[in-house]
Amino acid sequence: MAHAKNHDYHILAPSTWPLLGALAGFTMLFGAVCWMSGGMTILFKSVELSGPWLFLMGFVAVLYVMFGWWADVVAESRVGDHTPVVRIGLRYGFILFIMSEVMFFAAWFWSFFKHAIYPMSDYVGTTYVQPEIYHVDAFHLPLINTLVLLLSGCAVTWAHHALVHGGPRKDLINGLAIAVVLGVLFTFLQAYEYSYLLYQGWEFGGDKFYSNFFMATGFHGAHVIIGTIFLFVCLVRAMRGHFTEDKHIGFEAAAWYWHFVDVVWLFLFFAVYIWGVAQMPGAH
Repeated sequence: MAHAKNHDYHILAPSTWPLLGALAGFTMLFGAVCWMSGGMTILFKSVELSGPWLFLMGFVAVLYVMFGWWADVVAESRVGDHTPVVRIGLRYGFILFIMSEVMFFAAWFWSFFKHAIYPMSDYVGTTYVQPEIYHVDAFHLPLINTLVLLLSGCAVTWAHHALVHGGPRKDLINGLAIAVVLGVLFTFLQAYEYSYLLYQGWEFGGDKFYSNFFMATGFHGAHVIIGTIFLFVCLVRAMRGHFTEDKHIGFEAAAWYWHFVDVVWLFLFFAVYIWGVAQMPGAH
């Protein structure tokens, strides 16, 4: 039930979520560092905690904070705290978040192009020999993945159009369901591609080409998983009747995020799969 407000702003009540989120994030990242540094362990009250366990504990805590905090945000929206002025602030905040994500991927593209165009710049006084690699045909599995992701973006746009223009709610639900299924399919296809490339001799490290490829496409894959979860939450909320024509900031943010993921993949497809792999020895 919405409550009456005599102003356009949302005065937040004191919350423990920021502190819990910081502690959970620190535990997860500290555990990851211990894990990747070669088996470093922490002794806590006579219990020895290894890096993987610290990482897992922090990861579960992060998921708990995310669920609890965003559940509070949804509840605030349902009771009328998200006025038009507040919704403008939420939109601006999410736009700034996407801009930060753009710069994050810009760093990986910068690294990829720099090492592809100037492979010798880091090897003063010696010779850098590019590895002979198994050539990936961009117009097979990568193209299929591209089509899958673009179709999922079309499904999100269909759902958004149905919501904004007062179409049948089943169109909103069906569009989101199709987008979620295609997002899961993309993740499975990318996992299959990775397993096949590793079988063909590619490595997660060992050469800067491999490092740039797996970091850029791998982080994009992580964003696809996050976006799929984002859309799934919107699907559940849509099935419960949460969104209206005027108030659907959560769905709008999910749609923006998903289209950002689509655009990044298009850049990866053309820059990495079509242009980048063709520059490597053994490509033909």
